[in-house]
Parts: sequence; C-alpha cells; structure tokens
Amino acid sequence: MTQIMPNLEDFQHSSDTYINREISLLEFHKRVLAQAKDANHPLLERLNFLIIFSRNLDEFFEIRVAGLIKQLDMNSITTSPDGIPNEVIIQQISEIAHQALEEQYKILNYDLLPQLQGFGIRYIQFADILEKHKAWIKDYFFKQVQPVVTPISLDPAHPFPRLVNKSLNFIVTLEGKDAFGRQIELAIVPAPRSLPRLVKLPNELTGGEEHYILLSAIIQQHISDLFPGMVATGCYQFRVTRNADLTLAEDVDDLAVALKDELSSRRFGRAVRLEVTKNCPNDISHYLLEQFDLDPMHLYQVDGPVNLARLVANFDIPELRFKPYQAVIPKALRNAPQIFEVLSKRDILLHHPFDSFAPVINLLKEAAKDPNVLAIKQTLYRSGPDSEIVQVLAEAARNGKEVTAIIELRARFDEESNITVANILQEAGAVVVYGIVGYKTHAKMILVVRREADKLKRYVHLGTGNYHAGNAKMYTDYGLMTTDADICEDVHKIFQELTGMGRMAKSQKLFHAPFTLHAQLLNLIEQEIQHAQKGLVARIIIKVNALTEPKLISALYRASQAGVKVDLIIRSICCLRPQVTGLSENITVRSIVGRFLEHTRVYYFQNNDDAKLYCGSADWMGRNLFSRVETCFPIEDKKLRKQIVEDGLLNYLKDNVRAWELDGNAQWTALKPNTGEAAFIAQQYLMDQRVIKTIA
Repeated sequence: MTQIMPNLEDFQHSSDTYINREISLLEFHKRVLAQAKDANHPLLERLNFLIIFSRNLDEFFEIRVAGLIKQLDMNSITTSPDGIPNEVIIQQISEIAHQALEEQYKILNYDLLPQLQGFGIRYIQFADILEKHKAWIKDYFFKQVQPVVTPISLDPAHPFPRLVNKSLNFIVTLEGKDAFGRQIELAIVPAPRSLPRLVKLPNELTGGEEHYILLSAIIQQHISDLFPGMVATGCYQFRVTRNADLTLAEDVDDLAVALKDELSSRRFGRAVRLEVTKNCPNDISHYLLEQFDLDPMHLYQVDGPVNLARLVANFDIPELRFKPYQAVIPKALRNAPQIFEVLSKRDILLHHPFDSFAPVINLLKEAAKDPNVLAIKQTLYRSGPDSEIVQVLAEAARNGKEVTAIIELRARFDEESNITVANILQEAGAVVVYGIVGYKTHAKMILVVRREADKLKRYVHLGTGNYHAGNAKMYTDYGLMTTDADICEDVHKIFQELTGMGRMAKSQKLFHAPFTLHAQLLNLIEQEIQHAQKGLVARIIIKVNALTEPKLISALYRASQAGVKVDLIIRSICCLRPQVTGLSENITVRSIVGRFLEHTRVYYFQNNDDAKLYCGSADWMGRNLFSRVETCFPIEDKKLRKQIVEDGLLNYLKDNVRAWELDGNAQWTALKPNTGEAAFIAQQYLMDQRVIKTIA
C-alpha cells in the first residue's frame, strides 16, 4: 500500500489523494479495448469492443481533450482538485492514447482480421486488392463514386478547405499540369459522406463469403482518374477530430433555435487530433499539422483505416456472437390483465436488460388508451424520434390526455434527435418543456394520473437509465414502478418545478439535485462514520458510473479512517485512491466491463441494522449533483431491497472474471479466479437466474 497521511482538517486534495479525471476516463477506455483481445469473448463481439473503443476515444478527444486545449488557448489556470497543470495532463493523455492506438491496430491486424478470414470474413484495404477485383472496382468507382467526389487542388485560388469533424479525407501528391497549365503539387479529396464506407463485393468474386471493400481502397485505386492529365504519386488517408462541445448562453430566448445554430458550428470546431496513415510522409504530416494548428503530440499515425468505427457490418454467424438472451417479464406482470391493477397492490422492480423494458412501454400504452387516465408526464433525455415511447406519448396526446414531456435538448450528441422528438410531440398536442437553462434535466420519471372511484391516483416509474428501448437491451439499469403516496407526491412536485417558476420542491422521500442530493449523501456517509466510532458494524456500497466529486471523496476517506468498510463499484471514472495506508485502506474500488454496459446507480448504507438503499439517476460527479436535475429514490420494500443488494451489489463484488481492481497508484488490474476458485461472472449469473425462474 502507498503510504500517505494527509491532514484531514479543512482537507484539500492533491494528486496524492485525487486521480486526474481525464486520465481515469482514458484508463476506462483501455479496459474496453482489453475486451477486444479477450479470447473468451466471441470473435465478432471482440471486433465490436474494438469499434466501441474507437467511438469512445473519438468522444474523449471531442469533449475532454478539446476542453483542456480550449483552456490552454485561453490561458486559463487549471482548477482540477489534483492540481496538475493542463499542459502536463495533455502530454500524459497523448502518451497513453498513442500506446492504446498502437495496441488497437495490433489487435485488429494480427489477431482479429486473420481469425475473421478463417470464417470467410474479409475487409479489403488498398493493399489487399487482387487482379480479379479490379474490373468490378473500376465499374463501381465510375458509376457510384466519381460522380459525387469533389477533388480540391491546393493553390493560391484554392486555399486549404474547411473539413468536417471526423470526416475521411485524402491528401494527394501530384505531378504534371492541369487543364489550365498549372503545376499542382497537392490536392485534397474528401470522401463523399453520402456513400457507405464498406461496400460488399458480389458473390461471384467471393465464392459467397462475406468480403467487404473499404471505400478508401476504391478511391485510392482510381485516385489518378480524378486528375486527368496528371499523375498521383501519393495518396494518404487522414481525419481530423474537432471540438464538438456546445456552449449556450444562459439568456437565450429560444433554446431550440440556439441549439440549432450551435449544432451547425460543431462540425467545424477547433482541431484537437490529426490521424494519418502510417505510410504518410513526414513532410505531408507536418503540413497537415500546420493547417490544423496542432502540435506534433496531436498527430496519430495508424496502421490501417483512420476510422475503425466504420467497420460495422451485419454478419449472420451466430457462433461468433454472444448467445442471444431474451429478457423476461417479472412474474407479477406476466398474466396480469392490467398493469394498474398490479401496481395498486405492490411495487414492481425492473433490472434491465435481465428484465424486459416492455412493462415500462406497456404502462404508457395502457395509460394512452385508458379512458380513466387524465394525464401523463415524462422526462426524456435520450429516446429518439423512432422510439415507441415517443409514438405512444403522441398517441396519448391525440387521445385527449394531458401529456407533458420534459425534453432535455442538450443531451450530448442527441441534441438534433431531441429537437425532432419535441416537434413530433408538439404536433400531436403535447405540452413540451425544455427544462431549465443551465441545468440539464437528467432525472428519469414517469407520472400517470388516473381517476379511480372519484379520486385521483398516481402511478410512477423512476429509473436509473434513459427511456430508450435499445439501451435497455445493452445497459444495466434499475426501474421502480410504484404508487407510494409520498414518492408520487414528490415526483408531482418536481414536475411542477420543471414546468413552472415556483420555489424548490420540498420532497418527503426523494433526494433531488441540485438541491438536496449532495447534502443527503454526505449525511448518510456521516451516519456510517458515527456508527463505526461507536463500535457498530458500518458499511457503504456504492455502484455508479463515475466518482469525481471532491467532497464526497473526502467523506469516504474519513469513513475509511473511522473503520467503515467501503466497497465502490465504479464503471469508468474514479478519482478516489483506494488502499492507501492511513487514508483509504478500508476502501476497495472495482470496475465491471462485460457484455452489457454497467449503468445502474445504487447507494447502500448499512445504518447499523436498518439498511438504507437508494437508486438514482445521478453519478457522484459535480455536474450531476450541482448542474443537473436528478432524482434519488429509496427502495423501501424489504424484498426488493434484498434483491438489489444481492443481485446489484454483492453479486458484482463476487465477479472474478469481468472485474478490474484499482490500487493506490491508480493502476487497474484485471481479476482472475484464484487456484481452485470457480469462475464467476455477475452478468451471466443474472441471465442464468432469470432463465431458471422463468422455467420454474
């Protein structure tokens, strides 16, 4: 264990007690990449993890690295609790990212692609083109590609073009003169964004196997044909990543209009990364760096396609995929004629994707058609215009229900989609509100108001994840369906708070960010500290996606020093240093990276013999606790509470296959079963248990 003993009075963090957030996030992306070389995963799933890593890294540069570079450009002094200057962090990120990318392409070129070829799956790059391919490629190029390609010569009349964020481009070296007698040495060829990046070769060329040729290879094969009378002496792929974060003033008149204006500028933000193919000459790479105003540390030379995220193809080879899993309907709802009748008698807990998302949709469907339902209110963070939920809400509005949708337009990279959702619902007659400027509405809430025996009764769904049926098949999340009067009243007040201009909603049972959640979490930690100081058994188990908030980290350090056993299950970012003598020796931190994306937020406090358990929409980050509207709800039913503790917490603490542990030096280590110990995968256990219960 690392030896540190800080002064905890008026505790101030430093790099000794606080792991840098950006480095921690990058380490999570490396854990995802590690899945791509894990031979225990099916082959196509490994390729999928490689693609997910590419997408994650793109967003990391677009948002996190872009933010650091922006601060440097503005000569802004870092305020991160670790105290490390931004320029140092950027350099560290560059070193780690370069190593990770080199590893990524090694996995692709020397592991995945050769194995895929054994199953008849080939990705044909420029160097892989065979003589038998050339006639078909030529025909495709002149019929499908050449008519939409726009080569741009670089000369005084044609300055370096503005290139869209993450677009595929080629820089071409030329010899000869053009039609006007000009000596052109360089040109840019943007790959048409309207064309697929993967093109399936016809069966007569492949013998019925799955062979895909990259669009980049087709263009490179005929690059000289884009410059008649000239010769292309070199053709090199490159891609620039830009700042894609959006900045909105708090005094905008119309949030939707302001967002539309910002979305158009996202494509041309400040450059933060340049990717070029490995064979690109140094002078060409440096020329591109100058055009994008980037230092050499931001240059990434890759041994293959510059955008691996485009390697997605639909391969129908079941043995190379995870075994299909069919989510189950909870027993209480399987044969129930009406969901309202069930909820009137008991709470229902859903654990996705092990439990089906269908009951959430069915609740809304019944509400949309039930003549006794008067109103439906719902928050929407990421749903999509094609979502069944959006269609059902629109139907409910057309059926005369009072439908209110709180749509968070600023959900990152879903802004445009959410604007479309808002338009669909408004046209159907729903009341659409965009939340509070300056505070993202991240809470997951549904409220249904129904007339029963001349009284109004409320039905509520609260969740840890978005109302997105696709995500519910890939993300682990909890959802509680209840008619508890106090919880329903709290949800009603929060909806009023979001649509009106009244005072802060005073809740009975819910904790509510940005108002009470942070303080209540500190109080719950303090209670465990007091129990430990009295000699009582004290324990905290927290499962969230990220832990960055400095005061909560300080409180957990104090809890450890008081003797509280603290287990943290953190999917991605963890700024706390565990297992440090005198500071955090009673704290363990683990991360589960597996088939499903871990997304549940669960907070457990032993509270002597009267355990308190909460689920919520908030991670333990400053943005969630102070800059977002979040809800945290208690699980009071003893049976449901036991289910969450056993399935959602203790189960994950037993995982010895998909778990990684963090040490005091900020190093993550993949766990393996000890000699003689049985392998245990938490997610697989939950799938197996659902199957057993369904059969029973």
